[in-house]
Amino acid sequence: MNLLLTVAEVTAPVFLLALAGFVWVKLGFDYSVQFVTRIAMTLSLPCLIFVTLMQTDIAPSALTAVSLAAVAAYAGVTAAMAALVFALRLEVRTYLAPLIFGNTGNLGLPLALFAFGNEGLGYAVVIFAIMAVYSFTVGIWLVSGGGSPAKVVKEPLVAATLLGALFLWQGWETPTFLTNTLTLAGQIAIPIMLITLGVAVARFEPRSLTRGTMISLVKVVACAATAWGAGRWFALPPVPFAVLVLQLCTPVAVTSYLLATKYGADADAVAGLVVASTLLSVIALPVLLAFVM
Repeated sequence: MNLLLTVAEVTAPVFLLALAGFVWVKLGFDYSVQFVTRIAMTLSLPCLIFVTLMQTDIAPSALTAVSLAAVAAYAGVTAAMAALVFALRLEVRTYLAPLIFGNTGNLGLPLALFAFGNEGLGYAVVIFAIMAVYSFTVGIWLVSGGGSPAKVVKEPLVAATLLGALFLWQGWETPTFLTNTLTLAGQIAIPIMLITLGVAVARFEPRSLTRGTMISLVKVVACAATAWGAGRWFALPPVPFAVLVLQLCTPVAVTSYLLATKYGADADAVAGLVVASTLLSVIALPVLLAFVM
């Protein structure tokens, strides 16, 4: 009973904030997803990542271990999802990238924070940054055939990760007034991303959820198994191990739908994956959290 209560206390804020965004749209209120997402990705989230890394007490060796485990896990997930796409004869441009890249920002970061505090958030932002670099290169190439390594360097969240890692390595600290400013800006990220997730789900009108649900179920099982194996292989301690599993098992990201729309893939099919996997995560993530806590 205590474990169930703990899991509920961790996951309830995540899904209640998403529900708030869902209800907001259903009540007919305006919400600009593009504007809010831009604010989050270019200002608030980079501030959160930088401050979290700068102030973390995690040893650099531990961050290296979780980084290597994340790279190995994403390689395994890529292979597994490619096998699934080819086995089901699905369109690669439409399905492969969404199945590889989960919603590690909107759901993964707050879940790690609520479950494991600042230590969990520190590991989560590293995994998120690795996913972002992979997504901005291979992910965009899969959808459009035009991924650019130069674009990665220009992304604020990647720059924030590299700078935060440098400050962590050197033991540097920004002046107090600047740290407070960056912290305040970063505090916007988690609630606004969760609300935006709810808004996006409320606006999606997928053709069918049946295929999306079945594929999403296979995705979460494959991702859990791959992350579990990578975490054990690199002998991760309990907290980074749990964060790695949860991050890899997050549902299909809303950005996958935006990329599908931009580059001419089947956006309705991706919308079905986003909605189905997000709804499935209401059950799957608490169950996984109960196993790894």
